[in-house]
Amino acid sequence: MRAFAMSLALTIAATAAWAQRPAPTTKTYASAADVAALRAKAKADHKPGQPTVVERILYLAPYSTNLEYRTAVGPAAVHEKEAEMFYVIDGSGTLTTGGKLINEKRTNAENLTGTGIEGGTSQPMAKGDFAIVPENTPHWFSTIHGTLVLMSIHVPRSGAPTP
Repeated sequence: MRAFAMSLALTIAATAAWAQRPAPTTKTYASAADVAALRAKAKADHKPGQPTVVERILYLAPYSTNLEYRTAVGPAAVHEKEAEMFYVIDGSGTLTTGGKLINEKRTNAENLTGTGIEGGTSQPMAKGDFAIVPENTPHWFSTIHGTLVLMSIHVPRSGAPTP
């Protein structure tokens, strides 16, 4: 539990630092070599106890695509105005969606985080798998087998009907 609390604190700090960065510049193309270089950078930047390293792949406001390099279970999340799509580049784990956040905290005006999910539906995910999580839906990679490398795409959906 102490390790998880430390992981949660590091992830929240990284998220806060990420949020304070200057507005990203538009980037609409990334080659396979670019993605491989981002993966290598994420691996090199990974610190002990840090569950996830995020590297931006593409950005065209209000859309963003990130590489997520996950080595451990991190916090659960709810994006209130964005759907999030995941594509597994490498590795495997379990994506849990739905249910209720445990120890819910607000990270900013449109996002919540928690230490896990109570209830929900679990789906094994492995290389080549795709998933989409609607806005306002708790989601969490509740199991990571070794290293899980994902592409995550954030799609704003404010005003869209909720499921």
